[in-house]
Formats: sequence, structure tokens, C-alpha cells
Amino acid sequence: MQTWFPEAYQEFRVLSIFELLKEYIEAGRIRIDRSKHVQLTTVHDPCNYVRKSHMFFGDHHGESSRWIVSQCCENMVEMCDSPLNNLCCGAGGGVWAMSYKKERLGHGKFKADQINKSGAELVIAPCHNCRDQIMKSLAKEFDMGNYKETKYIWELVAESLVTQPWSEERIQKTHAERDAQFERFAIDLEKERWG
Repeated sequence: MQTWFPEAYQEFRVLSIFELLKEYIEAGRIRIDRSKHVQLTTVHDPCNYVRKSHMFFGDHHGESSRWIVSQCCENMVEMCDSPLNNLCCGAGGGVWAMSYKKERLGHGKFKADQINKSGAELVIAPCHNCRDQIMKSLAKEFDMGNYKETKYIWELVAESLVTQPWSEERIQKTHAERDAQFERFAIDLEKERWG
């Protein structure tokens, strides 16, 4: 974004999901309970978020995704020595949605073997194409050992959240703020709901 639309950065703060989640966790804005995910977990590095980002921008999200996962999971294992060397799932560039099943599975076999060798039960795949390929295709076609499921990184964080119920005072204050905003913008919920 900064390369192609630098003017946007003068007016807006633009972050990736990795940067936002890391910032929120580090600042204590959200609290995480690692004990909610005790199974052996690994991270799949999508081509666009890691290798392509590294090629075009000199940086990638491999380390930040691992940091986030390490905050949410007690047991993490790497599939390889570096995020840049993690294998492609075979469904990148939208191949998942196209009619290249033979090619997709041919490339995906390498990823299935890599997951199998890791021993992981849970794979974190930040990309929707990668998630679908691993979960809906590779898991059905190949032996992936202990593998049980694939999740998005935001899904992992959401499941790891520590939530506390609001006090009655906070609920009343929030309702008062909501009502004032509705009045300011002339919002009638009954009208909005039923026309």
C-alpha cells in the first residue's frame, strides 16, 4: 500500500491483520489465554503474505504470525527452518477455485507431507485459499498424520480471548451513549427493523 498509495498513509492508518493483532496483544487491549489451545500447532506461511511480501517490500508477516500464534498456543512446532522456506499449499492465486484439481493436488502433496512430518494437529493458515486447500482438499486426499483442523489466525485469537462480563454501571453508560447517538442521528430502531 505504501508503495502504490503513499497519500493514503497521510490520512489513514493502514495495518495488516498481523500488525493489528500484535499491537492489541502487546498493548494489553485484548488478553489471551494460551491454555485454550494445548494441541501441537504449526503455522502455514501463505505465498502472498510471506514470500511475495518479502520480494516486493523486503518484509513479510512470517515472524509476526508466529508471535501471535505463540501467544495463543502452548505447543508450537515449525514445519521448516524459515517462513520463507515453508512450502506453498498448491492453491495460491485462486487456483483453489479453478478447475486445476490435478495440479493443485500435485503441488499440495508436498504441503501435506510437510504437515505430516511436523506432527501438528492444528494448522494456522492466514489465507482463505490456503485454509480451504489444507482443510477441504489435502486432509481428504492425503495422510497428514496427527492433523485435525485448520484455522485462520484471527479465528485462533478470537477463541483464545479472555473476556469479562461488563458491570451494570458500564452497561448503563454504554446504553446511554448509544441512545444519545441514536438521537443525534435520528435513528429509530423500530423503523429500521420493520420499515
